[in-house]
Amino acid sequence: MPGYQGLQEFEHGRMPRLGVVLVNLGTPESPTPDAVRRYLAEFLSDPRVVEIPRLIWKVILHGIILRVRPKKSAHAYASVWTDKGSPLMAISQALAQKVQEQLTHSVPGPVSVELAMRYGEPAIGAVLSKLQQQGMERLLVLPLYPQYSGATTGSVADAVFASLGRWRWVPELRVMGAYHDDPRYIRALADSIRSYRETNGTGDKLLISFHGMPRATLTAGDPYYCHCHKTARLVAEELGLDEAQWEMAFQSRFGRATWLQPYVVQRLEALPSEGVRHLTVVCPGFSSDCLETLEEIAMQGRDTFMAAGGERFDYIPALNADAAHVDLQVARILQHASGWPETSDDFDSRRLEKALDSTRAYAQAAQP
Repeated sequence: MPGYQGLQEFEHGRMPRLGVVLVNLGTPESPTPDAVRRYLAEFLSDPRVVEIPRLIWKVILHGIILRVRPKKSAHAYASVWTDKGSPLMAISQALAQKVQEQLTHSVPGPVSVELAMRYGEPAIGAVLSKLQQQGMERLLVLPLYPQYSGATTGSVADAVFASLGRWRWVPELRVMGAYHDDPRYIRALADSIRSYRETNGTGDKLLISFHGMPRATLTAGDPYYCHCHKTARLVAEELGLDEAQWEMAFQSRFGRATWLQPYVVQRLEALPSEGVRHLTVVCPGFSSDCLETLEEIAMQGRDTFMAAGGERFDYIPALNADAAHVDLQVARILQHASGWPETSDDFDSRRLEKALDSTRAYAQAAQP
């Protein structure tokens, strides 16, 4: 008989709670080769991330990649590491804290907001167990990926389902999906771009960069490519840009396979010869700044553009833990938690506590 995970000290009549888990990609614990190796081993072992036969990939991963890549990646991480540690971790923690504060003041019932990482710590399973011990009966999972991909949002769902599959009392569950065309998200992005331009100038062109994916994912039915295009188009429309004032491309190509195009690196090399001297770049697919935005774009991308003849390169920060991003995610949480007691206007803690008193009394009387 399987040993399913239950509460350590179960109590009848405990106040039920809504758990909200914000999930980001993850980060190494430190910018060292050993820490990066552990992180990459987990990340690149996910079949959602690398879709080639497991045996072949295992040989490549452990025989080549994990022997070579950690040292190089550790140097890149060190270039963006801060006093607070990983930028992605610090920003994500700040976002989760602000979402918790706003929900505490805007919903009548008990709500706990936690941050989890798909890879590394805090792991999804550990975070869910923490909420379980707090009496969570309803769970809302918010992957911080605006555009859906099986390798991101799909993988988060895999990890959540795998953890809950070991529980004795499985909570009510909702997994939030893409918000690539949510008007609130589009406005927040456009407002951040406007604000940056008001201070730093408009530039000759806006490059909208998204994380790349193998082209095979598009032909396999993943909506990511289409979601990225729609986000870029809606942002450009919100800003009132014509076709000559903006373009989109894909970054972070890994391996030899053909990925979604155009590639950011190739466009950065070509734009100066096309008359673009001042380039502004924004990365809407990243909810928080991280290695891919701060090092790959703001550092390497700048060097590539300037070496090709560019004169000025500006990177616009992600939405991070800004008020507009907090408001966006709180609004989405309230929308997706609609109908649950903790967010209902008729939630009455006193009446519920009285009912729970009766439950506790019955439970105590029934004990042998």
